[in-house]
Amino acid sequence: MAKRVYQVWKGSNKFILGGRLIFGPDARSLLVTLLLIIAPVIIFCVFVAWHLRHEFPSYNAGYAILVVAIVFTIYVLVLLFLTSARDPGIIPRNSHPPEEDFRYDSSVSIDVAGRPGAGNVGGRQTPSLQFPRTKEVMVNGIPVRVKYCDTCMLYRPPRCSHCSICNNCVERFDHHCPWVGQCIGQCNYRYFFMFVSSATLLCTYVFSISALYIKILMDDHQGTVWKAMKESPVSVILMAYCFISLWFVGGLTGFHLYLIGTNQTTYENFRYRADNRINVYNRGCVNNFLEVFCTEVKPSRNNFRAFVEEEVQRPLPLPTAREAEPDDSGGDPRSKVEDDLDIGEDLLKISQRRNIEEIDEDIRSRGSNGPHNASEADSVLGSDHRAPTIRADARHSSWGRRSGSWEIAPDVLANENVTESRSHVNPNDACQ
Repeated sequence: MAKRVYQVWKGSNKFILGGRLIFGPDARSLLVTLLLIIAPVIIFCVFVAWHLRHEFPSYNAGYAILVVAIVFTIYVLVLLFLTSARDPGIIPRNSHPPEEDFRYDSSVSIDVAGRPGAGNVGGRQTPSLQFPRTKEVMVNGIPVRVKYCDTCMLYRPPRCSHCSICNNCVERFDHHCPWVGQCIGQCNYRYFFMFVSSATLLCTYVFSISALYIKILMDDHQGTVWKAMKESPVSVILMAYCFISLWFVGGLTGFHLYLIGTNQTTYENFRYRADNRINVYNRGCVNNFLEVFCTEVKPSRNNFRAFVEEEVQRPLPLPTAREAEPDDSGGDPRSKVEDDLDIGEDLLKISQRRNIEEIDEDIRSRGSNGPHNASEADSVLGSDHRAPTIRADARHSSWGRRSGSWEIAPDVLANENVTESRSHVNPNDACQ
């Protein structure tokens, strides 16, 4: 049975509802965020807003406080859901490296299994596939360097980065937010900012209404603020909680307003702050805000519910003549010399067998002529001392040629055949 994409997904994401919703690997932290939002609002509605429903008799305005708190909380939760449960802009992985960027490096050898340094067979090196680690692309007329991702086997587009937590390359990567359990990228950055800013407004609303309730209690009992706080300690707790939360969500909202106005990401701001680089993406404050809030959100590049298609394995392209040329001279010279010497030895042994048979027949034919033939055999045997000298000069190397092979000159080979054949005559054969 064919599997779907989300079932064989190589990233660290978690899928629910058959791949319709995608979360980060730390999606459990989302439960903490939900608790920090829902619990204070419920306490606020029960102990503060419910008591204020009759404080504003005209048009029953007191009920509006309760309704606004509930509706605004639902709105914040929807934004949280849109931020954490959707594709942040994951770039699909390649099943193989980009072939157009192949280049062969003869300085590194590989075997069939891909292990470096094991491809030196018979003194020859198998060229290994190498990729340029960076490329330059033009952005607004300025060259920008992009890097190759070994995990996803692709060149990352500008402003893209590989998230080590989700194990994915994300377009316009901003950061990985543990509070929403998801990466923040091109497809969910708008919802993330709206969630943070809305949470800031919700904290401000709860803080303000709780302070208003304390003021109403002071007026009703004609007492001091301390008596009012004793009358409604929950309001004091809510005010303290919202005050602390405003330092986080409020500060985060202000920081991202600055990033949007200058068209930066959190990743770029922290990494390139000290480099004093020119921001090639800055189009002006107004255009930067329009780019984030008024452009269409790009759809996901991944169809997680699609069925996986089996891809036919394609063989790696062979190196061209120019790329393979350095391999002949880049091998181990010692191994090449040993191979060529073995070939020369085989040629000499073949010639020796024929010449030794001729000498044996010549000695046997002269054996009946008298003792002087033995002296001839001794002279033949005595020539064995000169054989190594001639043999040492018998080989002429073509070292430096592309083939790296050894050749034997014809004239030397003729002399060598005679000399080498003599060096293999045994005294017993000569006596016969």
